[in-house]
Amino acid sequence: MDAYEKFRFWLENEYFDEETRRELDEIKDNPKEIEERFYKDLEFGTGGLRGIIGAGTNRINVYTVRKASQGVANYISQKGEEAKKKGIVIAYDSRHKSPELALETAKVFAGNGIKAYLFDELRPTPELSFAVRELKASAGIVITASHNPKQYNGYKVYGEDGGQLPLEGSNAVLKEIDSIEDITKVTFMEKDEALEKGLIEIIGSQVDDSYISKLKTLSINPEIVKEVGKDFRIIYTPLHGTGNKPVRRILNETGFKNVLVVKEQELPDPDFSTVKSPNPEEKAAFALAIELAKKENVDLIIGTDPDCDRVGVVVRNAVGEYVVLTGNQTGCLLLEYILSQKKAKGELPPNGFVVKTIVTTELARKIADNYNVELVEVLTGFKFIGEQIKLLDEQGDKKYLFGFEESYGYLAGTFARDKDAVVASMLIAEMAAYYKSRNMSLYEGLQEIFEKYGYSLEGLTTFTLEGKSGLEKIKYTMNKLRTEEISKFGNFEAKAIRDYQEGYRYDIANNRKERLSLPQSDVLYYEISDGSWFCIRPSGTEPKIKIYYGVSESSLELSEKKLNELQDSVLSVVKEMLY
Repeated sequence: MDAYEKFRFWLENEYFDEETRRELDEIKDNPKEIEERFYKDLEFGTGGLRGIIGAGTNRINVYTVRKASQGVANYISQKGEEAKKKGIVIAYDSRHKSPELALETAKVFAGNGIKAYLFDELRPTPELSFAVRELKASAGIVITASHNPKQYNGYKVYGEDGGQLPLEGSNAVLKEIDSIEDITKVTFMEKDEALEKGLIEIIGSQVDDSYISKLKTLSINPEIVKEVGKDFRIIYTPLHGTGNKPVRRILNETGFKNVLVVKEQELPDPDFSTVKSPNPEEKAAFALAIELAKKENVDLIIGTDPDCDRVGVVVRNAVGEYVVLTGNQTGCLLLEYILSQKKAKGELPPNGFVVKTIVTTELARKIADNYNVELVEVLTGFKFIGEQIKLLDEQGDKKYLFGFEESYGYLAGTFARDKDAVVASMLIAEMAAYYKSRNMSLYEGLQEIFEKYGYSLEGLTTFTLEGKSGLEKIKYTMNKLRTEEISKFGNFEAKAIRDYQEGYRYDIANNRKERLSLPQSDVLYYEISDGSWFCIRPSGTEPKIKIYYGVSESSLELSEKKLNELQDSVLSVVKEMLY
């Protein structure tokens, strides 16, 4: 069926509820909107589904979620009766339709004879990852769109190890979803019947208690927290999301008794009414927190995104201004803190390793090298960090110490297998207390790292290109860069290009190609002759193309100058392709 035929099917078929058909009736005279909603099915990527809430095959709604759930149910059923008995854990965040979509998901699994553990209220994504492992379930689902704007929601799938499905698993689920030709032919069971038959089980505080208890064992300097924590003041904002209860609880139970919460952002709000975007990467999201910090004279602000897997940190700099640390800066502060303190205590294992993604700062490599710790590099996406824990720690003979990505995701410990802003918040607070015990601020701790390893700076440019035409522009740009092997960008010349889709590194000077070991991905990485780098890739979850940059110099001023020059040079080439 073409887009209009699908539209008529949804509009006229009584399988779809009245609200859905009413919404579609309102666009019946808008061919462009019909095309956008029905020109394709919402894509099930490596992390699951993410899209705008609304009626249509290219939207997040009850019916597209039911179809995805049927595909996951088929995937689990193929593993046999034991996998069905082990069941699936389902969590959700504070977004519009999240509770309803979580329940619909549970009803589909129950209808397919698969036990569904459903949380009694909203929970962080990392707790879902933990719960899959704790309950020894076959899989997990979380209804969330992370830090996307309010009109979005999503559906993320986790494997039995608590990590996001690996490529093999997500491809198998995608195959099952694609085999469902009629979206109305999905098996589900009503909630009351499923509860009576034990196919839906409501879970809650017992999992919470176990989760918090395990995370607290990852504290490195509890004695410093005991000494400093009772007087050390922190401002925390959950940005209307799931972090409110678990983050405040873990800070309190580890000894931080002076945590001030941004009241306007304390409670769940699907409209995220106090912010333009609930994204802790952006300073605007911290406006209310900074206002409170000025009033209360507080040096540290912590903020988590709606599903509490990302965390942002705001500190006061040398001239008293509040600045948001980048994800790379927070990650390197945590990495230096964890490795240095473990070494000081004689707890740094000889077989330890840390993990970062290819677009994460090279400063992490310098820190790891300083402590003789192996650094493992993976593709963008925390699922690949979780995968390394399974391969090298759980199944291998190495010890996982820490992993992070530039997009504000961090994980210590192996209890969860996805980025975890709850444990990261605990460690950030503890780290700040450690520097306080040295009469230093967290900002001064960052300067200490720069002086020790060099001034590494990173940048990011994002282009949002909505709809079908936007997707075509992104594909055109990646194809042109790839096929023409463009290597000169203003005064910056690439010495090598890594093409992760084709699977090779092209050494330009020697005209030699060598195979890359990482999985296939639509990513181009440019190694610049002076040691700088930049990387370009389409987002896997949003209609965006992203360009990452990294430089390092002997001073902050030189690094800032070089970063600006690199960004301008790259954009002068790429912008012409996109517009």
